[in-house]
Amino acid sequence: MVQEFEGRTEEEAIETAARELGLARDEFDVEIVEAQRGGFLKKGHIVIKVHTRDHGPAPRQADAPEPRHNVRREPDGEFESKLLDFVGGVVEKMGYACKTSILFREEQKLGIRLDSANASILIGKKGKNLDAIQLLANVYAGKLGREDLRVIIDSENYRIRREEAIVKMAYEVAEKVRRTRASVLLEPMNPFERRIVHTTLNDIMDIETKSEGDGLYKQVRVSFRGRA
Repeated sequence: MVQEFEGRTEEEAIETAARELGLARDEFDVEIVEAQRGGFLKKGHIVIKVHTRDHGPAPRQADAPEPRHNVRREPDGEFESKLLDFVGGVVEKMGYACKTSILFREEQKLGIRLDSANASILIGKKGKNLDAIQLLANVYAGKLGREDLRVIIDSENYRIRREEAIVKMAYEVAEKVRRTRASVLLEPMNPFERRIVHTTLNDIMDIETKSEGDGLYKQVRVSFRGRA
């Protein structure tokens, strides 16, 4: 189920969603749809889209999260073994050899690392192949009874490098928009990448952002709203 909530800040909108839905913060995913920074005589305005499950949360992992630098790479239990085998099988059906291992374990997240001589192909343009593999992995995890768990697929630290590149690009675009006073429509991005842009630019007083389009890959428009 997907619902929208508003607030003066992202935190306020999330608190409103949690209160009205009667859910804990870690029981739903948040996508920022629109972000406008507040200023003199003008309140901030954030619109978020909340993704919830239509059923009660499945049991959580019993083990405490391990530090990412000290994680056990081997699968722990039947669920992780099946998931690694599934992901490896998907990559093999794509025609590439690949070794899968655990990247990190958190309360409701599980990272899987792909090691392959064809890593650049598995990552794909703008990470779209990784996103596709990740989507299949999450569907399979749900079939194994772990709808509460979000599976993250990565290779060669692409996710971290991509996040750093998006932050840098967001600041550069904001400066261009401030200089030209013309809005800029960014390339289509997945929800995680769009949230990076919204969050990065939310603290810039004269810049506002808004997601446009339909489907998973939407675009973010960065606009100049002037100084109060």
